[in-house]
Amino acid sequence: MRAGKLDRSITIERVTTTVDDFGTPVSGWATVATVRAQRIQSTTEEFMRSFGASSETAVIFRIRHMDGLTLADRVKEGSAIFDVKEIKELGRREGLELRCTATGG
Repeated sequence: MRAGKLDRSITIERVTTTVDDFGTPVSGWATVATVRAQRIQSTTEEFMRSFGASSETAVIFRIRHMDGLTLADRVKEGSAIFDVKEIKELGRREGLELRCTATGG
């Protein structure tokens, strides 16, 4: 993976739960890593679902390999937030392809 193609900075976040002063669980997002990435694709795709057709923005990010990423994580690029839908390994632990869809925020 060539470093020159990694022209974007993205933040990978994971949901965390903490307990506030009153003993109530509070969910939030914690930063797992801030990495350099290549944005491969940004399209609007039609997905056929049981309730009919819907439109989602699909984006693919390529990053250097890192352990521990899950589909429960999310990607933040600037103010845009994306849910990770698929993680594909590139080569033998050379990189990862994160297939994501845009969220409502």
